[in-house]
Amino acid sequence: MQYRQQQLDNGLTILAECNDEAHFAAYGVFVRTGSRDESPEIGGVSHFLEHMVFKGTDRRSADQVNLELDEMGGSSNARTGEESTIYHASVLPEFQSRVVELLADLMRPALRDSDFETEKKVIIEEIMMYQDQPPYGGHELLMAEYFGDHPLGRSVLGTPETVGGLSSAQMRDYFAGRYCPGNMAIVGAGKLDFERFVADAEKSCGKWETLSATRVVVPAKPRFGFSSLVKENSTQQYLMQLAPGPCSTDDDRFAMRILSTILGDDSGSRLFWELLDSGLAESAGIGSCEFLGTGMVMSYICCDPDLAQENLERLHRVQMSALEGISEKELALAKQKIIAHILLASERTEPRMFNLGGQWLAGQVYKTPAEIADLYRQVTLAEVQAVAEKYPLTRNCTLSVGVRDDLQQVA
Repeated sequence: MQYRQQQLDNGLTILAECNDEAHFAAYGVFVRTGSRDESPEIGGVSHFLEHMVFKGTDRRSADQVNLELDEMGGSSNARTGEESTIYHASVLPEFQSRVVELLADLMRPALRDSDFETEKKVIIEEIMMYQDQPPYGGHELLMAEYFGDHPLGRSVLGTPETVGGLSSAQMRDYFAGRYCPGNMAIVGAGKLDFERFVADAEKSCGKWETLSATRVVVPAKPRFGFSSLVKENSTQQYLMQLAPGPCSTDDDRFAMRILSTILGDDSGSRLFWELLDSGLAESAGIGSCEFLGTGMVMSYICCDPDLAQENLERLHRVQMSALEGISEKELALAKQKIIAHILLASERTEPRMFNLGGQWLAGQVYKTPAEIADLYRQVTLAEVQAVAEKYPLTRNCTLSVGVRDDLQQVA
């Protein structure tokens, strides 16, 4: 495995992990743009733009894009989040130049008005469909409650009002400001020729105008409290909490992930034995999530409405137990789970590509999966305990979604 990095004159970053023993390669275009980069008036434009990219370019129609991806016989997709938009495809080595050229062409979409108006209806339907499915947009509502006016409180999908009011001119302005070489990276992993990779990128992207984008990282001011969203047709009660956690560049994130695994992993954690093994909940967990400048820890339960209040109290006890102490056995088990997950994923080409691009997105120094695993091995019991005290999970924002409107925050 060989790590390679190069930057074109216009600022576009080229990253790769080259592995001659692999049987295929995964490629992705990573754009540092997401819902946190939108103004309130254009909420959802990043996700909408992701859809529009696949509607075609000046050289290809939407049908031609799909046909070419099919002809290469691989897999492809895209995703939009709070901080990034990613387009990716996995293909056999002989299609390297072809897939790089296609991905590059997609990054200069036609953004036709006719496609824009048609896709707008699709996006609004997607938003409405999501709001009809359990837990009924609860995550977006909780993020809004927790972050308030902070950019991270905005829905990735946007709302029917913001998407409905968006103009094609606004999308073009957003695209021009965010999809520029200094704000993008083309990433590859697997069986690929790096020199040809760079040459392919230069041929397809080298003439893009030299521009970069800025992102203002506003400090988050989390809000705490309890709220309910009543859904009379729900058969389950959904309980979700957000509490502060380390950001994506904070070394505390390793200890927090270990703590989250000890408390709320889906097998063998304290919450597992308290709620899942006992049959008191259908699902439950605790996990950390990091962003630039801030982080959060999410706790959730899905259970019978009649058990919801008691389960909130059980969750509170599990969270409080972190302050009472973590054992060496629990620490060792959590480390083994996390390290096994990292190293098992590293056996697959696509996860390596996402890991490489993810480090670039966060502005982190490149580390191999083995080096990341070593960082978890080095975490001490004292560090985990310190994180538990620094980020108490009982200080949170809680949302209840379901038939009950009488649940209360645990004191």
